[in-house]
Amino acid sequence: MAISEQRDLTGLKAGAFDALLGTEEIGIAILDTDLRYREVNPLLAKFNGVSVEDHIGQTVAEVLPTLAPVVVPELNRVLETGTPLRDLRITGQTPSLKGQDSLWEASYLPIVEPANDNLSSLESERHVTGILVLAINRSLEQELERAKEESHQLQRRILDSLFTFVGILSPDGVLIDANRAPLEAAGVSLEDVMGKRFWDCIWWNYSPAIQQQLRNAVIRAGAGETVRYDVPVRTVGDTRITIDFMITPLLGKEGEVTHLVASANDISERKSRETELILSEKRFRRVFDSTADGLVMINEYGEVMLANASMANMFGYTMSELYNCTVEDLIPAHKRPQHRQDRMRYQENPVPRAMGAMRELMASRKDGSEFPVEIALTPLQFPEGTRVLATVVDISIQKQIQASLIKALKEKTSLLNEVHHRVKNNLQVVSSLLSLQANSLPDELAEHFQESQSRVKAMALMHQQLYEHKTYESIGAAKYISELVALIQRSHSGTSGRVETRLIQPEIEVYLTMDQALPFGLLLNELLTNSMKHAFKGLDGGEITISLQKLQNITTVTIEDNGVGIPEDVELGETQSLGFQLIPGLVDQLEGKIALIRGQGTRYEICFEAGGDLE
Repeated sequence: MAISEQRDLTGLKAGAFDALLGTEEIGIAILDTDLRYREVNPLLAKFNGVSVEDHIGQTVAEVLPTLAPVVVPELNRVLETGTPLRDLRITGQTPSLKGQDSLWEASYLPIVEPANDNLSSLESERHVTGILVLAINRSLEQELERAKEESHQLQRRILDSLFTFVGILSPDGVLIDANRAPLEAAGVSLEDVMGKRFWDCIWWNYSPAIQQQLRNAVIRAGAGETVRYDVPVRTVGDTRITIDFMITPLLGKEGEVTHLVASANDISERKSRETELILSEKRFRRVFDSTADGLVMINEYGEVMLANASMANMFGYTMSELYNCTVEDLIPAHKRPQHRQDRMRYQENPVPRAMGAMRELMASRKDGSEFPVEIALTPLQFPEGTRVLATVVDISIQKQIQASLIKALKEKTSLLNEVHHRVKNNLQVVSSLLSLQANSLPDELAEHFQESQSRVKAMALMHQQLYEHKTYESIGAAKYISELVALIQRSHSGTSGRVETRLIQPEIEVYLTMDQALPFGLLLNELLTNSMKHAFKGLDGGEITISLQKLQNITTVTIEDNGVGIPEDVELGETQSLGFQLIPGLVDQLEGKIALIRGQGTRYEICFEAGGDLE
């Protein structure tokens, strides 16, 4: 409202100004003759930079000390002359804009008393009782407009920087404004959609059903209701994203709906994760339910929280019955108190393990029958506490198979014992027959029978070792050598009395497999027999040393005497002696090598690898 457009109000009473004080178009005040504020509207208070309450009862000079020297003379002139002053332009500082001048446009209108019969007509007309001030602080108004525009721009920048979709609608659903996010998502400008019915815009018009859903939401929001739902909208390239959409009524002072605010967040990623989670849960459930083993999850009270069909079938319950059980209901009655204590101790420090390790575990079916089980425990952490997942396997069949295997193993053990015992006895019989036969032969022939008898005894000794030690895969080489040496010495008592045989025990135990033991024993028999018979001819006595050592996977056996030595023209396998002819073949059976070393006596070195070829 322009100051110059104000009509002359000098004829009105002060009470007639009450309606004007509520205006928001111009600053208004009523001053008394002492230039004290009697009334002031909020707009003028804002213009002055002082609250309404701090105006009342104060003079212009007290409220506006810097501006008073300019305006007070003008106000006094109105009081003195009763003549209004209109459209004054005044410059000066006010509290509303500290440190800078404000440009004011003001009109000062006299307020006069009605005619009094005791006064002359001229005095009555000129009796001024106050001043009506009409003023506008143009500088502050411009500053407020600028601040308002900056605030609007800031709000716009903030809205445009958000990923949230925001739109302003009229109550009947016409799009008035929108921020940048939904426009860029759809590849359109504000001009493309502004002024259209919201449901006819690009985001929704791909589907009549979606449009109708939005139309209904606008109607409900126009009636004052906030509406929210998830919905897919069209974006660039005719693609779709899912948004969490909400439309909210904006109310005026009287509670009427002035605008509708539409907002949304892109929840495509969340929806994708939710879908993946649902699929993951379905996959887990399929795997969980299809697992052949029984699976059950219990809480800290032992109550069944989750179970699969295999668990229910194993124990003879329906799924609903199983969910009403505790884990102790699945244990034989006489073991339940102990199991409860074990479970509580385990739950104090739950770690993945088998609760029934090192002991027999039995379970109880619904009908009370018991059966053996194996149980693995896995603790799982959840927000509501620790849960324990138990994997239960019915091992009734395994127990039956195990019993059958144990029985078969015992039968096999007995059979092997009997075989080795019988072979050893049969070989001893053969040895005895050779001994009897040798007694009836000349000495030169009996010697050959004795050699054969010695070989038979070496074989019988191997079977005796296997029988006595109840081992059927290997025998200890040191003990075998020791007993074989004693046996050979007894067989050659006529010559071995002058010969000392010494065995150097190995640092690491050496074992011979069944395939190695026989050729090893025969080879040792031939070499020792040859040394006892020929190495000390013409000597009073001598010594034979046997050593055995194992380095990594190579076994080395050394047989050394301090006798007369073997002639240079004698080679293994190339003499008329049967023993020397057997030696290369026996070494081959060991898959090893033998070295003949001549010198101060004779030295044999035999190397072989257990279970493989010698490199």
